[in-house]
Amino acid sequence: MSKKHGSLAEKSKTLGPKGARVRVAKVDGDQRSSINLRIEGRTRELIDAAASTLGKTRTEFMVETARKAAIDVLLDERLFALDDTRYDEFVSMLDSPSEPAPRLDALVRRTPAWKS
Repeated sequence: MSKKHGSLAEKSKTLGPKGARVRVAKVDGDQRSSINLRIEGRTRELIDAAASTLGKTRTEFMVETARKAAIDVLLDERLFALDDTRYDEFVSMLDSPSEPAPRLDALVRRTPAWKS
């Protein structure tokens, strides 16, 4: 379901393991857009000092830092590295899951309160 809004195409996406639905504005990769933030003065001063130390503008610093943080968050959700031994152990556990505990089994079989 996509509807044009100026130069942005808005669509609903499912994100995250809980299947939360959010509205995401899709922007052409070459198109520039703006983000407006309200921050405390001390935070702005801290950002400005860090940007200046690296010889960057506030915008350059904030965009690069936010982009790195976003990549890290997404990779933490999708990528993990194991050596060969730990990988083999991991695959073995996936291939032969343990039997569920009796309390867990009872919980799974129980009819939820909203369905009774």
